[in-house]
Amino acid sequence: MELKTATKMFCRCQNNPALSTSLRAGETRPNINICPVCTAQPGALPVINKEAVRQVLRVGVALNGTVADFTEFDRKNYFYPDIPKGYQISQYKYPLISGGELNGVKITRIHLEEDTAKSTHSDKADESYIDFNRSSLPLMELVTEPVIHDGQTASAFAKELQTLMRYLGASEANMEKGQMRIEANISVARSNVLGTKVEVKNLNSFKSVEKAIDFEIARQIEVLENGDKVIQETRGWDENKQITFSQRLKESSHDYRYFPDPDLPKLFLSEIPEFSLEAIKKSLPELPWERRQHFTEQLGLKSEDVEVFVQSHKLAEFFRAVAEKLVPKGNPLGAVQGFPLGPLAEAYLQSAVNYLTTDLLGLAPTPDELTLPEPSDYAELIKMVVEKEVSSRGAKDILAVMLREGGEPRVIARAKGLFQVHDEGAISTIIDEVIKKNEAVFAEFKAGKEKSLQFLIGQAMKASHGSANPELLKKLLQNKAK
Repeated sequence: MELKTATKMFCRCQNNPALSTSLRAGETRPNINICPVCTAQPGALPVINKEAVRQVLRVGVALNGTVADFTEFDRKNYFYPDIPKGYQISQYKYPLISGGELNGVKITRIHLEEDTAKSTHSDKADESYIDFNRSSLPLMELVTEPVIHDGQTASAFAKELQTLMRYLGASEANMEKGQMRIEANISVARSNVLGTKVEVKNLNSFKSVEKAIDFEIARQIEVLENGDKVIQETRGWDENKQITFSQRLKESSHDYRYFPDPDLPKLFLSEIPEFSLEAIKKSLPELPWERRQHFTEQLGLKSEDVEVFVQSHKLAEFFRAVAEKLVPKGNPLGAVQGFPLGPLAEAYLQSAVNYLTTDLLGLAPTPDELTLPEPSDYAELIKMVVEKEVSSRGAKDILAVMLREGGEPRVIARAKGLFQVHDEGAISTIIDEVIKKNEAVFAEFKAGKEKSLQFLIGQAMKASHGSANPELLKKLLQNKAK
């Protein structure tokens, strides 16, 4: 997981996501954010990025992990063209965070390391290029316990982790841009003893995570059932063929010859005031599961609606402001002992959710780009709908004017003639006109065709410009059909 810091992990070069993911974004300026440290020039010494450490600690505390008192950085030794030092600075024996849990999945450890450079291969020119813009970016690596048994669970865990990172402001966690990378270690066995581990890389979407894990589980089962052995290796995911494929044999931890980096100091976190547990806890915002609990238990919303607000801070804050206008504190509109909300409050809130998710969300590509009305005006419109002062059709028209021109809903309803008409005489006149224009349909309704009733109600609503009370329309039409 690429962390959202101003500079790289061990040098002062800018942490610029647009440059670090240049190949995906069409960037034509490789090797712009580089220096002697991140290109491994002789004599260049690394310096720890304090903000990167703080962000990992915030993640760990949010997940109820144990913050290390002592921690250090290690050299992970292996040779590859995108590692010019011949080793990667990582953490091995003393990670920043141990334990924790997310979405029902137990966590082993969370540690910090540096990213590698980016390799580009040209088959036509038979050449390879290295772009060091990404080299030494701060990476948070989170390792789970072997408690995930299917692709769907893994995908759900990854989605919740992405949401958490965005809540904390620790990472954009965009998988398409490579800011969040998932590597699945998969093994199957006939007993409780873990089998041979296979690591699957190149998983750049949640759907790929699901499919790759489920495919690899099935592949390994087939290998064992045929009497063969699973090979410890690294495999890639072919999105087109929907299969995993072998890339290279997988090393074990001892192959990397970890040892403490002599150029970096040991850290005693308890001696750093801003890394104290109290300071870290104080820095945490409302967490995703806390928001779920509030919207579900306090506001009584359905789980599918709650996720809209969990994923968008803008919509969540807007809805909270609306709810404060709709449900007075200490007087939850008809609530009785043992229930947090009364029936009228529930009707207000559910109606507010419905218009938000069905009418407002479709007006912009993303929730953050959505133009929202004033919470007090939106709350007043919802009250007008629930209390049948305006029809659903009329409410949509009023909302459109509010977004386009602004204004108070009652003023708009009055100017556009959208207040519902409850006068039986006036509505009866409209019905007579509708029946006269649709005699055949009215005859079908009289013969028992219920769909014809809905058509007639629709025509009457259209003739009244949405101002007629639909329930009264239905009642009067049924009376005329007797």
